[in-house]
Amino acid sequence: MIDHSILQPTHTDEDLRTQCALARKYEVASVCVKPYAVKQAVELLKGSEVAVGCVIGFPHGNSSTAVKVFETEQACNDGATEIDMVINIGKALGGDWPYVENEVKVVTDTCHRNRAIVKVIFENDFITRTEDKIRLCEICTKIGADFVKTSTGYGFVKQPNGDFNYKGATVADVALMRKHSGQKVQVKCAGGVRTLDDLLKMKDAGATRAGATATEAILGEAAKRYANT
Repeated sequence: MIDHSILQPTHTDEDLRTQCALARKYEVASVCVKPYAVKQAVELLKGSEVAVGCVIGFPHGNSSTAVKVFETEQACNDGATEIDMVINIGKALGGDWPYVENEVKVVTDTCHRNRAIVKVIFENDFITRTEDKIRLCEICTKIGADFVKTSTGYGFVKQPNGDFNYKGATVADVALMRKHSGQKVQVKCAGGVRTLDDLLKMKDAGATRAGATATEAILGEAAKRYANT
């Protein structure tokens, strides 16, 4: 289930090598890397079953549609087979659904033309209205996106007192997105999935993929818990 995230802005090439080695060791579903790192990740994971995914418009979704399409084409040409794109959050909050639908469609079409799957990131720390989440699920279903995804892991919301609040993936959001997405659309949770119990709760709610940085801790706990099964 795990997409091992290698997305910290401070990650160096040496960090990429270390994290790809960890992904290979644990045979995760994929790594999720920054656009410039796709070629290197593909090389590092050659001969394994670990897919290479890439983020697009990350983390705030503010790139123009044309730039997101270009990023997607480049990532696929570099060897990515999975794409995690961030919607234009402001357009969704403003109710400009034709813009959002077109953006998701052209990126999805670009992915499928390149034999890559697409995961559409809502960023539910900002998209808080239930009706907006449902509308996004309906759009992704209509267009034929492969996944709907809760969060980037970077959706920090500033509070009136100056503090930053971060929610990330929730069981309620996963269940809502599962309920309102078509049967062919899967659900990915991301942000705050740090323990085996977190992952299992998300799985029970309908998630089939989870973005995680705590991969080693999660799978280490799983090995201990299920050692005799």
